[in-house]
Formats: sequence, structure tokens, C-alpha cells
Amino acid sequence: MELGRLITAMVTPMLPDGAVDYPGAARLARHLVENGNEGLVVCGTTGESPTLTQEEKLGMFRTVREAVGDRARVIAGTGNYCTRESIELTREAEAIGVDGAMLVVPYYNNPPQEGLYQHFRAIADATRLPILLYNVPTRSPRNMEAETTIRLAEVPNIVAIKEASGKLEQIGEIIARTPPSFRVYSGDDSATLPLMSMGAHGIISVAGHVAGKWIAEMIQAFVGGQVETAARLHGRLLPLFNACFCTTNPIPIKAALNLLGLPAGGVRLPLIPATEAQIGQVRAELERLELL
Repeated sequence: MELGRLITAMVTPMLPDGAVDYPGAARLARHLVENGNEGLVVCGTTGESPTLTQEEKLGMFRTVREAVGDRARVIAGTGNYCTRESIELTREAEAIGVDGAMLVVPYYNNPPQEGLYQHFRAIADATRLPILLYNVPTRSPRNMEAETTIRLAEVPNIVAIKEASGKLEQIGEIIARTPPSFRVYSGDDSATLPLMSMGAHGIISVAGHVAGKWIAEMIQAFVGGQVETAARLHGRLLPLFNACFCTTNPIPIKAALNLLGLPAGGVRLPLIPATEAQIGQVRAELERLELL
């Protein structure tokens, strides 16, 4: 199954009282698909998954699946630090009709590499969904090493990894030693073009919320051999990418969406709203790019 080159990790819109805004989520999902995104990760890190209940996650999976229909891939964030819970949520997401599941490296309990392998293998064996792994050492104490990812790429329904380790040598080794059908995605907007030059397939993005069309244009320019055009677009977008991470994600991107009048709302504790200075930084980039 082709998942696309530009996938955005979607925020979970919230109402003023902190409840999930399901109509807002449907509206935002349609907007993202209409603006260059080929797929959406629902209830990942950017979707504040640690503070969502299982019922809220299932509600988001249903809402986004119904909103976008067959116009985009819907990838459910179903992994956490508990293998049994991850299996249960993945099976329920499969029953809803999502196109794939994303599984993050377990956080807090810090398993060794063999534990990571067995965790992901157990979940993959419990579902027919395509599985995307997610390596993000800044949010878990453990980096999934290249050898572990390469082993997991042999599992038939483990089809991709979102790599946010920032370790170029490691990512390059994964690209070189996994089958061509195994997709490596950048987990950082600013690294999209550099990693694609190494053979990565695309990006699972945050900035795709607001600059999806330009990111898609950059990717297509590179794939089409227009490297200088892609590099110019990368340079133009880089300050926006940095502004989207001026503090903990998804605080800045929710601020950007609110400035644009798109559904986002606030964040749940222990996250806090963007400061005036942070909002100003985001606003300046949106204005520079004539998005606001």
C-alpha cells in the first residue's frame, strides 16, 4: 500500500472546556487533504496522544476516516509503553477501517533493543494493518538502533519508519539495508530534503498543517530532478519549520492554526498555551510566507 510522501501528524482540536472538538477535527482533516497532504496520522504525539482516553482516540479515528473517505490515508497512532494496550487499540482501529497504524518507541519503561523488537513484532502479528514504526529519542529514553529497525523491516506488515533520531549515519544505514519497499520518512520537517537526498521517501510533518502545498511542491521538485528548485523551497520554508518547534510540539502549530482561523483550540495539561513571544514568532513566519 502506498502511503504517500507528505503525511501530516494532525493535531487534536479542543473545545474551550478541553473536550475533543470532533466537528473541528473533521473540518481540519478535510482542509489538510485539500492542501497537499496524502495522509494523516491521527492521535500521534502532535495529536496529544498521552492525554487522550482510548474512547477519544477511537472517536478521532472514526471522525477522520469518515471526513476524508478514500481521498487520503488515515494512520492511527495506536502505540504506547504497554504492548497489551497497544494491541487492543490497534485491533479496534483496524475494525474502524483505518489504513495503517503508527507505533512509537515505548516511553518511560525504556526497554532494551530486544524488548523493542518483541514489542513491535507482537503488535504487528496481532493485526493485518500496515505498521509504521516511530523512533523519537527526544520523547523516549531509548533510541531504536538501526539493527533493530532492519530486523523489524523483515516482518511483512511492518512497512515504514518515521525517523526522528537526527542520527544521519543510522538513518542512512536503515535506508541502505532495508528492502526498497520499506519506506523511511523524516520525522523532522527541517530534515525532509536532506534525508530524501539519502533515499528517504518523504515526511511525516507538523508544518504540513499550514504549508502543505509548498512542502508537497518541494518534494515533487526533488523527485522530478529539480534539485535547485527543491533547495530554494527548503530554504524559504526553514524559518517556518523552526518556528513550529520554538517550544514543545504541538503548542506552536496549534497557535498557528488558531491564527489562521482553523480548528485547533488549546492544549491539555501538562502542556500549556504558547506565550505572546512564541505566538509572535509563529505569526511573523506566517506573514512572511503570506499565509496570514
